[in-house]
Amino acid sequence: MKKYFACTAWLVMVLVFFSVNTQYTLAQRNGGIDEMQIRKMVFAQGAIKQLYVDSVDDKKLVEDAIKGMLKELDPHSQYTPAKDVQALNEPLQGSFEGIGVQYNVNEDTLVVIQPTSGGPSEKVGIIAGDKIISVNDTAIAGVKMSRAETMKRLRGPKGTKVKLGIIRQGIDGVQTFIVTRDKIPVYTIDAAYMIDDNTGYIRISSFGQTTHDEFKHAATDLIAQGMKNIIIDLQGNGGGYLQAAVDLSDEFLADGEMIVYTEGRTMGRHEYHAKAGKLNIDKIVILVDGYTASAAEILSGAIQDNDKGIIVGRRTFGKGLVQRPIDLPDGSLIRLTIAHYYSPVGRCFQKPYVKGDRKSYDNDMMDRLNSGELMSADSIHFPDSLKYTTKGGRTVYGGGGIMPDRYVPLDTTIYTRLHRELAAKSCIIQTTLKYLEKHRKSLIKEYGIEKYRSAKAKKLENKTYAPADLTEGFMRFKKNFEVPEEMLGILLEKAKEAKIQYSDSMLEATMPSLKVQLKALLARDLWDMNEYFQIFNPSNEIYKEGLRAIKEE
Repeated sequence: MKKYFACTAWLVMVLVFFSVNTQYTLAQRNGGIDEMQIRKMVFAQGAIKQLYVDSVDDKKLVEDAIKGMLKELDPHSQYTPAKDVQALNEPLQGSFEGIGVQYNVNEDTLVVIQPTSGGPSEKVGIIAGDKIISVNDTAIAGVKMSRAETMKRLRGPKGTKVKLGIIRQGIDGVQTFIVTRDKIPVYTIDAAYMIDDNTGYIRISSFGQTTHDEFKHAATDLIAQGMKNIIIDLQGNGGGYLQAAVDLSDEFLADGEMIVYTEGRTMGRHEYHAKAGKLNIDKIVILVDGYTASAAEILSGAIQDNDKGIIVGRRTFGKGLVQRPIDLPDGSLIRLTIAHYYSPVGRCFQKPYVKGDRKSYDNDMMDRLNSGELMSADSIHFPDSLKYTTKGGRTVYGGGGIMPDRYVPLDTTIYTRLHRELAAKSCIIQTTLKYLEKHRKSLIKEYGIEKYRSAKAKKLENKTYAPADLTEGFMRFKKNFEVPEEMLGILLEKAKEAKIQYSDSMLEATMPSLKVQLKALLARDLWDMNEYFQIFNPSNEIYKEGLRAIKEE
């Protein structure tokens, strides 16, 4: 028995060596592999498989072992099972394959917010407001199906067909649409518009393969409209591809100026330098907060260290670790930290962490709140060893995120407990959807939204458009529309259904920010995210400070 077990274990080990030959050779070159430890791991797995009292799942056993190893490293080294790899990569790759609709779930029913312009759903006649109740004759409404399961049924390889059962307001019965799935673009630029005659605004949600091209198109449009100054909004931007941040930084820096450099134990130092700034911009302001991370910090650091603009907001997240994706034989993936990245003056943005202690790392934002940092810059203390000086003589800081040039404290009075509870229980989103269900047609007619969609489709096709075609109706909405009592009545009814308790004084304190959010969500559902931010931004304190910085610097 012992001899049989040993032979089996050795056979497994040989197969492991062959399947990871590339990584094995690389590891040998960079410091060697302790073969005894590999034998130990293989024998342990063989012993469990052969002798454990209950049956075990080999796949789960190996995955748990990999997760266990990575858990003891830094917080950003992670394992992704094969079934989740595609979903992990889609936001960065710039596209996925599916039916092409933006949607929300209202009372367990999927409601189409907007079909993708020129996408497969729009081509067969699906419109905003449609309720998708079945996919290939399987009910997805009223059955408590998870959002992940719903997406799995709607998505599929390009060229495959899916049968959708749809309920449309004003039409009896269930309509059937056959949609041929296609590649659906994923955009990383949420909004791009002119704030005034000289200042443009571009919001970037993440850094993916298409971000640089998207940014160039957006900036070109705004420059044609007179943009001389720019506000780049990176609030909540969790990062993405390092190269996307490098390419974007290159638009603003002079030839040869450093953007970032990376350095690790086995990777050596690699520097990224600008080839030549291509955008002629007078003033640059970048907006950041505690959730601005990774590639977004690279862009912010390059602008700050090279004295090209100023950073406005709150200290950024502090992710200064570079991950390399390593494909495993079964399609799963390890993202392994291989280096730190450093700003041009040599500061690393990575905040401190203890290996294996993910909980403390994840609680960092709560620690910042409890320490008073989010309310006052005076609560942040940097040792002299973390102070650096830019070429222009400005003092900047390392050791955990980017400290902005203009600090904006968090105003905890804006979003009351009632507002947070209404949002958490989806009352605000459901109110918008219910109001639109009744008034969508009249609003589309009143504000000429069909004309907007036609112009937008032309823009996407030809990369050019007449700005007035897109903005006239929205500008009337922005100036004149006020959240009606009917809509507030729906909201309070939703609050009652959700058993949310509140006083008259709490409701009164909540109303100003609540009305802004409701109006912004209506704008998003009728137009797009670009219009959402034009409504929402004037109430954002970081945005307002960014505008002041443009005027004063």
